[in-house]
Amino acid sequence: MRTPIAAGVLLLALAAAEPAAAATISAYPPPGTRTAMPGTQISFRGAPPAQLGTISVSGSRSGRHAGTLKAHSDGQGASWVPAKPFRAGERLTVRTSLDINGAKDGDFGLTIGEPTTLGPRVGERPVVGRGNVQHYATEPKWEPPAVVINTVKPGRAPGLVFIAPKAGRGQDGPMIIDDSGRLVWFRPISQGDLAADFRVQTYQGRPALTWWEGKLFTGDGAGTGVIYDSSYRKIAGVHAGNGYAFDLHEFTITPRDTALITVYQRFKKNLRNWGGTGQGRIVDSIVQEIDVKTGLVLFEWHSLGDVGLSESYIVPPSKRGFEWDYMHVNSVAEDAEGNFIVSGRNTWTVYKIGRASGHVVWRLGGKKSDYKIGPGVAFAWQHSARPQPDGTLTIFDNDAGTKPVRKSSRALTLTLDGASKTASLKTARIHPGGLSAATQGDVEVLPNGNQFVGWGSRGYFSEFTPTGEMVFDGRLARGNDTYRAFRYPWSGTPAAPPKVVAETKGGQTTVRASWNGATGVARWQALGGPAATGLAVVGTAPAAGFETAITLPAQGFVAMRALDAAGNVLASSATVKAG
Repeated sequence: MRTPIAAGVLLLALAAAEPAAAATISAYPPPGTRTAMPGTQISFRGAPPAQLGTISVSGSRSGRHAGTLKAHSDGQGASWVPAKPFRAGERLTVRTSLDINGAKDGDFGLTIGEPTTLGPRVGERPVVGRGNVQHYATEPKWEPPAVVINTVKPGRAPGLVFIAPKAGRGQDGPMIIDDSGRLVWFRPISQGDLAADFRVQTYQGRPALTWWEGKLFTGDGAGTGVIYDSSYRKIAGVHAGNGYAFDLHEFTITPRDTALITVYQRFKKNLRNWGGTGQGRIVDSIVQEIDVKTGLVLFEWHSLGDVGLSESYIVPPSKRGFEWDYMHVNSVAEDAEGNFIVSGRNTWTVYKIGRASGHVVWRLGGKKSDYKIGPGVAFAWQHSARPQPDGTLTIFDNDAGTKPVRKSSRALTLTLDGASKTASLKTARIHPGGLSAATQGDVEVLPNGNQFVGWGSRGYFSEFTPTGEMVFDGRLARGNDTYRAFRYPWSGTPAAPPKVVAETKGGQTTVRASWNGATGVARWQALGGPAATGLAVVGTAPAAGFETAITLPAQGFVAMRALDAAGNVLASSATVKAG
């Protein structure tokens, strides 16, 4: 509701300053959203907080609400945070004096949905299997899954491999390995939690490790985003906003230090019009952009109301209490214009979502494609839709799910012609073993033009050159998989000191050392002596993977030093008795 300004006051203001026309503001959840949460904040983007004026919010059942306007860290917006929750099922009326996308004279409505809890779902269940695990004397409580490397050829991009094993024998957790499959860093996760989307990103101008950590509920999860620095110390955590749970499928840090995340929220829904039960649950696929510094929501999109239920290739449940995950969002990425490219697995569709409007701009694939699909382009049950700097789009085409479409999954690169609205196939990479991944998977374009492909539920990861030659291939121990797999350059220097153990037997002492995550160690230097003080150098050995052993004449006490390639001491372990 825009407030009229007296003519004399307006003329005086024009004469004094002649300000530019008021900016158009975007509001989130977008005007008309029908599945907002009782704890939702209402976010405004496009102007400094001081220019947003008075925000009035009333509920059809709860009346007018008090709230606080909290500034976003970039100064380009603010979130109106209610003092108390709204009531489920009520309609909100938001009144402002702003020019808001999708609003009438600055005023718009939202509806609070009727959220419900998780219901029983049909889906894949983890298989523990009998795969091998790794053991280390310096980390006796660890049992990370084993890794097998099948192919290592010249032409690989530099860097290490980043995976997050789960579902099989051994411990779940983020893991870094080298091209020989040797462990570089591992962080076991306990109490039924697991990790996903483990990779290197840039946060506050520096490389950082990021991953999602939480509980998996068959097809989605509830957890938090974790950010570690190069010394393996936690420096930030990310939570979903507005009372939602942070789902595992996406955790991308933007150049603005914001986080793109996904949310799965259940609402009560009569599904009879779609052949389902009258007392069903519907899953709303939600995308949020979170201001990492403040935790406030900068953007929010809902599939319900924007993506039709008839677009789904999954039939609704006919039994009471079951839920319909009709879209299943599984990736979010920004394009060059700052809009969002979103993948819906169960609709076989990639969507472009306008940042300003908060609504679908176009569809690629599925039942309502705005693009004409060229030969070889059609995909199904896909993951990891990513716009590339050259204008192409990469997709991991699972082609395997409830209704398998092809015998093998593919890593696709598509060329999109926005003018003619045509999509053509540029490249399609298939694993030599003809792998078909029913779930998960990703495609990463490397700086040298290679593609690194994670084969999802099959537990494999491969690297292809631009000509299609596979120059690297590995897999996790049978029964394990990794949601995504990546290759990145990485330099880590742990804040914690190296660990050391020693054993004396038959007149010899064997000392073993490890330094979890250290990437610059070239050699280990053993120190020994009859007492805990006054140790001298008694042996050296090249670093031999995660754990290095040196055998010496019997010692009373020992310690180990990590040396770089120039012989500089990087760190020293504690001194231990060589019992």
